[in-house]
Amino acid sequence: MCYDRGQRELVYRSVALRASSMKPPVFGVSSVCAVFLVWTLFSVPWGSSYPLEGGTGSPQLRFVEEFDRFRLGFSWLNMSCSVCKAIFATLDIALLSDSNMERVAHALGEACVRLHLAEAQVCREITELFRDDVIRALQESFLWPSEACALLVGPTCGHFDIYAPWNVSLPQVPKPPVKPPTPPKPGSSQSRILFLTDIHWDAQYAEGSRVGCEMPLCCRNDSGRASWKHTGAGYWGTYGNCDLPLRTVENLLQNVAKSGPWDWVYWTGDIPAHNVWSQTRAQQLNELVTITRLIHKHLGPNVTVYPAVGNHESTPVNSFPPPFVHGNRSSRWLYDTMAEEWAPWLPKEALETIRRGGFYTVEVERGLRVVSLNTNFCARENYWLMVNSTDPAGQLQWLINILQESENKGEKVHIIGHIPPGLCLSSWSWNYYHIVNRYESTITGQFFGHTHVDEFQMFYDEDTLTRPLSVAFIAPSVTTYVNLNPGYRVYYVDGNYPGSSRMVLDHETFILNLTLANNQPSKPDPNPSWTLLYRASEAYGLSTLFPSDMDALIKVMKNDDRVFQRFWYLFQKGHISKPCTDTCKTLLICLLHSGRHDLVTQCDMLHEDKHSVRKTMC
Repeated sequence: MCYDRGQRELVYRSVALRASSMKPPVFGVSSVCAVFLVWTLFSVPWGSSYPLEGGTGSPQLRFVEEFDRFRLGFSWLNMSCSVCKAIFATLDIALLSDSNMERVAHALGEACVRLHLAEAQVCREITELFRDDVIRALQESFLWPSEACALLVGPTCGHFDIYAPWNVSLPQVPKPPVKPPTPPKPGSSQSRILFLTDIHWDAQYAEGSRVGCEMPLCCRNDSGRASWKHTGAGYWGTYGNCDLPLRTVENLLQNVAKSGPWDWVYWTGDIPAHNVWSQTRAQQLNELVTITRLIHKHLGPNVTVYPAVGNHESTPVNSFPPPFVHGNRSSRWLYDTMAEEWAPWLPKEALETIRRGGFYTVEVERGLRVVSLNTNFCARENYWLMVNSTDPAGQLQWLINILQESENKGEKVHIIGHIPPGLCLSSWSWNYYHIVNRYESTITGQFFGHTHVDEFQMFYDEDTLTRPLSVAFIAPSVTTYVNLNPGYRVYYVDGNYPGSSRMVLDHETFILNLTLANNQPSKPDPNPSWTLLYRASEAYGLSTLFPSDMDALIKVMKNDDRVFQRFWYLFQKGHISKPCTDTCKTLLICLLHSGRHDLVTQCDMLHEDKHSVRKTMC
């Protein structure tokens, strides 16, 4: 059964009236909880505007005290489905009136503290940061409690992708016959592409500060000083829940400048640190401008950089309203600055679509085009998609038009973005997979970041899911977060000559070994070395990195544990904290197959501990 917002208001007002009459025998457990929470949180008449009260007798505190009675544990994942639905039913009733916004925000902040979801400071600051946008999105959405709880508790509690399924429209142009790619002739030219992602510069990084602090992000000015028993944050960076100081980012850029020449650069976002509870628009823009200008300064005016927007560029984090949201809540504050700072690299037409939706296309050189997607429009953490998640900003339909034009002209296309497609909302991911299938002869490279580790996702023909046709390469992060060496990637792509496949032939990963960089021999190395961790062709014995090669590599890893353990070591940029065997190995290999959301879901079903391999760095 579906209701529009007006119908839902009538339904929920009816529930509220029934709650006020206190007739529990009519309701099941979930409804009783909802009624009780409505009664305790909002024991004031609807539409009133009483000021917030202090003391333990306030409705807000009575509300959160009930959480202690339920003994829900220390994570949303420990919450029962019925209680979660009760909470969100209560929120939906409350948010029918703007006068309750302050009350709701305060109650959620206190609930976060009581449930120990984070430190009290983090709970209260992040509630304050998110409150206006999230509450407005909830008010405008059609999200039911079961759908909200599917996000927090899991798919057994409901289904989140509320507008699934939806389809984009493909042109009525037959798909050209597929010609399997062939390796280039010896001596053919190659394009050497620098790839940077997930820099996560922390302006508050402090050498000697505590690594194991109580906050979600450590090694900062407010983390406290390390005691004599523990090593403090290192000069160049630290293994742990820490991001990078600016000197490390600049040192990387100085080193890659010397390692050129570069044909061009792909840069897939996530500039700010993970202090998502205390960020401002001014800080975000300052970090965007600072890093953009450092890249321009060190690489020089003759190297073109093609950027993509990450989920951390906005504040609140993951907040990317589609273009139908106007005014101060829109993303114009971010997109306009991106367009201004990236203008030396991009043509006017690209800057126009950046200002509208954060995506663009550019001809890199004759015969090759790059498409930079705003994959925040596919992210389940982007709460604005609760309002409408159907092809936000018309981006996928725009992508189809670009690909059809390129097919008509015989161009090859590289797609860059931040979030890998297999981690997107299911309908968006399914449509994207369908597009890649249709234009497999045109799309010759996909490049993403976001996960911070070194991996890839496979695309297969939709009919049998057996013929490999594309690879989404996922490069490791610049940042150390979490427990990693800093790193960057270099891609070698079939070059600029007639008949070039423009496909990835090889790649290299370079790291800064923090153990050596911070202790050389007893003090930081003033000129640390970014060293080659591995070259894919040599590590795995491959002649190219075509889809058939990467599919064959997965098959080898299944049967040869020696090869898999090498992959696991490189997956974590040479700093392993835990071994990967049995279920971990099975799950990781399954994830490599999964360029589509529903295939990732099947991997998750292999074992309940789905976080044992991948931790999405959202």
